Amino acid sequence: MGVGGTLTVLVALGALGAWLLAHGTAVNQRLVDRSTPALIAAVRLDAALVNQETGIRGYGMTGRVEFLEPYRLGGTDQARDVSELRRLLAGQGAALAALDVVLTRAAHWHEVYADPVAAAPAGGPVSFATARASAGKTAFDALRTASTSLQAELATSRGQARADLSHVRAQRNWTFAAIAAVILAGAVLVFVGLRRAVSGPLGRLAQDAGRVAADDFDRPIRVSGPADIQTVALSVELMRSRLTEALKTSESGRRELDRQAEELRRSNTDLEQFAYVASHDLQEPLRKVTSFCQLLQRRYGGELDDRADQYIAFIVDGATRMQKLIQDLLGFSRAGRAEQPPENVDLEAVYGRVAATYEDSDAELTHEPLPSVIGHPSHLEILLTNLLGNAIKFRHPDRRPAVHVSARRDGDEWRVSVTDNGIGIEPQYRDVIFVIFQRLHSRAEYPGTGIGLALCKKIVEYHGGRIALDPEHAVGTRVTFTLPAADPTAPADPATQSDRSG
Repeated sequence: MGVGGTLTVLVALGALGAWLLAHGTAVNQRLVDRSTPALIAAVRLDAALVNQETGIRGYGMTGRVEFLEPYRLGGTDQARDVSELRRLLAGQGAALAALDVVLTRAAHWHEVYADPVAAAPAGGPVSFATARASAGKTAFDALRTASTSLQAELATSRGQARADLSHVRAQRNWTFAAIAAVILAGAVLVFVGLRRAVSGPLGRLAQDAGRVAADDFDRPIRVSGPADIQTVALSVELMRSRLTEALKTSESGRRELDRQAEELRRSNTDLEQFAYVASHDLQEPLRKVTSFCQLLQRRYGGELDDRADQYIAFIVDGATRMQKLIQDLLGFSRAGRAEQPPENVDLEAVYGRVAATYEDSDAELTHEPLPSVIGHPSHLEILLTNLLGNAIKFRHPDRRPAVHVSARRDGDEWRVSVTDNGIGIEPQYRDVIFVIFQRLHSRAEYPGTGIGLALCKKIVEYHGGRIALDPEHAVGTRVTFTLPAADPTAPADPATQSDRSG
């Protein structure tokens, strides 16, 4: 049986099961909501009739009024039970006919015996009750017989409802068992079909993909099985082809990168040789030029004309500046290299060494407690030396230089700030000043080679940080830079209750 036949049988059995559930619910409701309550009401009606007979018989024998109370309560209960029975037995002709017989005989008993006795005056035995006792008993016996017949009819109806419910439950159980059997059979058929039509092609696809994953990129992916699996296999084959092409391209690129890396290593070697020449061979002639020019200046100063003295001064100044420039370039080239791995550096100690070199200046140096960072001590000392030196050199002519160094924690980094009250930097030059050889003032105003801040930028970036000017600082200049924290679990900020003089 195919999938279509299996689905047809499942739909038919499902519809039958749904009908049986609905029918069972209806039968159960008939049993619970109608048959059983009707039988109970019939029993209560019989009890109400018996209470009336007991009360009227006691009143007839004694003439005492309290015996009429059960009679009256029984009448009230009779009216209530009859009303409930008519509602529950709506549509049941035989039961309603039996109820009518009960009511007819109850009315006859009231007419021939109960009502006359109840209407007799109280105070003593009722003579009518004694005289008509036989007729009253006959009428009430006929009433009890009708009440028993009504209860029997209702009991039969209730039994039929229970039988119908049991039958429906049995049919429901058999139907759901059949549904379960069909589902199980369908599952077995689907499993066998999937094994043949899906698992086999998927297994071959997985085997081919596994070989490709094991670097056998030249093995093609076999395409078989249902259309969906063929689509997946074609996509995997297309991916394999593209990966093969990409690997070939990547291998070619890797070879090119290796070649360029080798060229870069040779270039770095040439640069290191050039740095050696610049630090030794080039500086030696400059030192000789400077020395002999200074000798000429001392020995023949005043003997030549003013123009000759000026020329000699130009030569000495140019040679001195060239020597300083070569030294700064050499330091700049070495800033991005370190023979030792980075270590925990105490910025407090580095600042102390740098600040000691400016003790003879008239600058006011203060700082907050500085943290430990990860870096190279010599590089960080050069960094602080340049920043403090710039802060003192570019002082404002109208006030004493004041430089303050602070630090605050920013995640896994420390943000260090060097603040001064100098001449400041215009906003448009914030990025230019970190470019090598960029100067904002003439050498006559402020001496230097224009490498200092470029060297600071190179050192900070070599340590994985960032350096910039604080645009919100108004008076003077504030340079901020970041360095990796030595201990990520350290407190977020150092104590800042008191400053220390540098």
